[in-house]
Amino acid sequence: MLKTIRNNPKLSVYLLGLVVAIAATAIETFRLRYANYLVYSDSTIDFWNGVNPYTQEFVDSHGRYFLYTPVFSVLFAPIAVLPKWLGPFVWNLGNYTLFALSVFTLPKRYDAYKVKIFLFLLLILEESVFPFQFNIVVAYLFLFSFSLLERGWGLWAVLLIMISATTKVYGIVELLLLFCYPKAFKRLGFAVVTGAALLMLPALKTGFDGLLPCYTNWWNMLTQHQSSATYVSLLYAWPLRYVLDHYRVVQLLTIGIVVAVFFLNHHRWKDFAFRATTLGVLMGWIILWGDSSETHTYLIALSGYMLWYWLKASHTIFDKVLFWTLIIFFGIIPTDVLVPTSVHNYLNGTLFIDVYLYAIVWCQMLFDMRVES
Repeated sequence: MLKTIRNNPKLSVYLLGLVVAIAATAIETFRLRYANYLVYSDSTIDFWNGVNPYTQEFVDSHGRYFLYTPVFSVLFAPIAVLPKWLGPFVWNLGNYTLFALSVFTLPKRYDAYKVKIFLFLLLILEESVFPFQFNIVVAYLFLFSFSLLERGWGLWAVLLIMISATTKVYGIVELLLLFCYPKAFKRLGFAVVTGAALLMLPALKTGFDGLLPCYTNWWNMLTQHQSSATYVSLLYAWPLRYVLDHYRVVQLLTIGIVVAVFFLNHHRWKDFAFRATTLGVLMGWIILWGDSSETHTYLIALSGYMLWYWLKASHTIFDKVLFWTLIIFFGIIPTDVLVPTSVHNYLNGTLFIDVYLYAIVWCQMLFDMRVES
């Protein structure tokens, strides 16, 4: 058994992280410090009991907002009905395993780097496991969808994209990649049909008459949840924090630049490196320019960054320094057993060093999508 593990690097790094994931889940669950999981579970139970989870009362009782769509409450139901001691393990260990699988099943071009990618993301992955975060799901849905598109399984890829889009919105940007593959408009049409079907799922409980009020409650909570809190994105860092009141304009301008660069380079759509870089830029955009990003959500952005980094023919000293600095500032410094919380709060919460570092590599990726001379 030990020999098998030693001879299988993927299994070795997976088991290494699994031990930590199990310990983290057990510690947080048995100490009743699994607030995020309770938000998912209780909101789902509320939904099926006909109680609106998008209220200030829910926020006051749970200490946080429930910002996911009613579709989430339908899809999460099989886990929500599990005993409170079992559900957190199914959620965390299932997501951990699926994320590992999404990395290990990346296209063949990454075969030599899959173990490295997973290992370098392991710390920030565990940071997401501890608080039972949903961003793990978003990350692996992006990666699975990309792998399916590359293997010609476009309709399955679209289904995953739309599951992501109808639960936390983020994933919808990956639809841009469909233009790089055959039958793009057919698949976009399938995305519309699939998205509509998923959005109808809550009618299983609410009926069609109650569907619109249900989504209205969600939308109102989504637009009201912004507060004086400072999040981990460029929108909250100097100098953009001075235009924070107009953050939607900034978001539209930046995604507009990405879309423009993408279509100006239509002649490169058949280039695998271009497609992977575009995915990296999109995964980075939703976090770097997000209005409620947190440190652990950079698992999504850094997963996309890894796709770009390991495809580069060579790495300059600058590339390598940035790579290791990102590992330090997103993996090591936020880990409070390694670095005091006060240090993390100052370096990343006050100086925004992590955000600026990632902004540099995001611009590098966007530059690599540029129109070639």
